[in-house]
Formats: sequence, C-alpha cells, structure tokens
Amino acid sequence: MAEQVPTRVRWQILAILSLVMVVTALGRLNLGIAAKFMQDEFKFTTETMGWIMGMFAFGYAIFQIPCGWAGDRFGPRATLTVALFWWGLCTMMISVIPSLGVHSLWGLAWTFGLIRLFTGAGEAASYPNANKIVAWWTPARERGLGSSFLLGGVGAGGVLAPLLFAGTIQRWGWRWTFLLTGLLAAIVASIWFLYSTNHPDEHPRVNAAELEILGSSAARTHSFRLRGTPWRKMLSSGSVWALILSYFCHGYTPFIFFTWFFVYLTRVRGLTIAKGAFWGTVPFVTMTLMALLGGWMSDKAVARFGRRRGRQSTACLGMTCSALLLLAGSHAVGSISAVLLLSAAAGFGSFAAPSWWASCIDMTPNYSGSLSGLMNTCANMAGGIAPVLTAYIATRFGWPQALDFAALVSFSAGVIWLFVNADSNLEGETSIAGAEGALLAAGGLTPRQHG
Repeated sequence: MAEQVPTRVRWQILAILSLVMVVTALGRLNLGIAAKFMQDEFKFTTETMGWIMGMFAFGYAIFQIPCGWAGDRFGPRATLTVALFWWGLCTMMISVIPSLGVHSLWGLAWTFGLIRLFTGAGEAASYPNANKIVAWWTPARERGLGSSFLLGGVGAGGVLAPLLFAGTIQRWGWRWTFLLTGLLAAIVASIWFLYSTNHPDEHPRVNAAELEILGSSAARTHSFRLRGTPWRKMLSSGSVWALILSYFCHGYTPFIFFTWFFVYLTRVRGLTIAKGAFWGTVPFVTMTLMALLGGWMSDKAVARFGRRRGRQSTACLGMTCSALLLLAGSHAVGSISAVLLLSAAAGFGSFAAPSWWASCIDMTPNYSGSLSGLMNTCANMAGGIAPVLTAYIATRFGWPQALDFAALVSFSAGVIWLFVNADSNLEGETSIAGAEGALLAAGGLTPRQHG
C-alpha cells in the first residue's frame, strides 16, 4: 500500500489564525491613526489623548487571564469567535459616540476611554487562544515558528493600517475607520468559526499522516472540562515570574508604535499625512519579517542548545539590539534615518517575541491559554502605561527622552530573560505520559481514520 501523503490543514489553520491577528491589529491601531483628527476636532490635550489610547491596553490586560481560562475551558474556536464579534461591535461604537449627545469634552473623553477599554477586553482573547491553537496544531519542534505566525499577523496588520485608514480618513472622515474595522472583524470571525476546529483530530480534512506529524500535539489528553489550572505550580515557579516580568518590559515599546508613532511622524518629524502613512508602515514591515525570522531561529537555537539556552539566546539578542536601535533612532537628526532606526528596533523586538509565546507552550502544554493570558496581562499593563507615560515624558522633557526610556525598558526585558528556564514542565510527567498514552491507545492515531 502506498504511503499516505500528509494533508496540510495545519498551515491553513495557521494562515486563518494570522488573518485573525491582522484584523485584531487593525482594531488596536485604528485609534492611533485617527487620534490626530479626533484631537483636532474635539480639542483634546496630548495627555488626555494618551489616556484614551491607553485605556485599550488596560482592558486588554485585565481580561487576559479570564479569556485565556475561557479558551482552556470552552475551546479557542468558540472563544475567539465570540471575542471577534464583541470587540468589532465595540469599535464601531466609537464612530457613533459623538452623535449621542455627550456635550462636555471631559464626558466625551471618558466615554471614548470606556469604549476602548471594552474593545481591549474583547481583543484580550486573541493571543492566549491563538497560542493554544498553535500548541495543538504544530509539532513541538515548530512551536517558535508557529508562534511567529501570530506576531507576523500583527505586523501585517500594522503595515495595512496606516495605508488603509489614512486613505479612508481623507475620503470619508475618521469615523469610517472604526466602522470598517468592525465589519472586517465580523467577516474574519465567520471564516474562523466555519473552517477551524479546536483539535486536529476533529477536522474532517486532516488525514492520519498529518496527525502523525503533529504527534502528541494532536492527542487530546483532557476535555475542556478542566479539573483545574495549576496556578499554584505556575506562581511558585521562578521561571514563570521571570517570564511575565520580562514580557512586562517587552510590552512597553510596541504600544508606542501602536499609538503615538503616526502622531510622532506628522507632528514631531513634520511629515505630511500621506508620507506619515507610508513611513508609518515601515515598523510593521520589520515586525512581520523579523517575527518570522525570530520564530525560526528560536526553534533552531533550541535544537542546537536545548530549550533553556535556545529560547534565552534568541530573546536576549533581540531585546539588546532593539534597545540600542531605539537609542540611535531617538537622537537621529534626519527624519528618514530616525524612522529606519526606530523601525529596526521594532523589528528586533518582534524577533525576540516568539520565544516568550513558545515558552508558554513548552512549560504548560495543556494550559498554555492560561499561562499565555497571565503573561500577556503583564505586558499589556505596560502597554497601558506606555501611551500615558510617553505623553508625559515627551511633553515635559522631549520626545528623545521618551524614546530613551523605552530603550531602557527594552534592555531590561533581555536581562530578565536570563532567569527563564523554558525546559521546566510545570505540569509534571503525568501530562507527558498522558499524551503518549493517548497515542499508544490509538495505535499512534486518533479514533478517526482517514483514507
């Protein structure tokens, strides 16, 4: 009998997951593009606008753990679908709020802020649940690469956002950026729900040969009726604390690009709206390409040096380079040279990021949604602080000093990574034995046989 050719459904699932992350990035970045025009219309101060933009990250941070738990409990397919529809509706509300009779600027600012907080709460489901899909739909040797698809999707969304939204604003006004984002979220949610499944062995198009490639990732060692996430083991692990603290530091700088970068280009560097939209895409191009490279290199480093040193080397290299480039870019005289240096800094930050997400899977394969949520909570608390603190430092001391501070925080992320051991499995030997037993019980396959 001829050897069965493996299907490639796992790559299709990862492609759709990347599309989910693209539209999620649009929901995060739309306010950063529209902020200049909203600020001009409503006469918000820079610090008020910083608070409005920061509220997204606070909502995103607060709901990371609940959304990660929901993915562990109800499955990432349903959780991501509901979340996409929820935050899509919330983001569309931004365009409606000015018509609802809120008269004072203070009340309008608070209303915008609350809607952004609810939008962030919905988007909080994206990374923890997407990372759980990566845990089940990629073999262990490709976890870094699989995680890089998520970051690559965010980078691609960042490339698309300035071009799409700047053109939309110039033609129809800033309100249409939020209406368009909500519509795209609904479309992608429908595609995701109709095509995806939680586990590979549930998908009708996956054959036995592909399940064999996925190995223990495809074996369901438990149902979604979880007996309990091992929070005590997680929170008593020094590696977990180092992981989440380092990712807190990592989370600071990307939110400067998500929120203030377009304003920085047009108001500080003096670029026109069209040039600002064009050059505003460059950091996200580098994020996309460097995230994929970083995920690939993280896996290669693990194969050569082991999980602990492999993940550490990639993350430390990326964050050190990112910090040095931020310092250089913040003091560059020419606008274009500044953009290129700062964009390279953003790229090296994304180069390091897959090692964090892959380590969540390495350390807690069955509960990666919960650990990912905990880790991303800390990162997005920093993300909430970043727009506010950046506005404060820039207003009082200047933009170079605001970016210098971001460089210091980025460098700290790499230093703290030295205390992370991705080789420690917090679920113990039982989870590994359970996965192997599930495969052996099925003769290396799951009950569903594909011809």
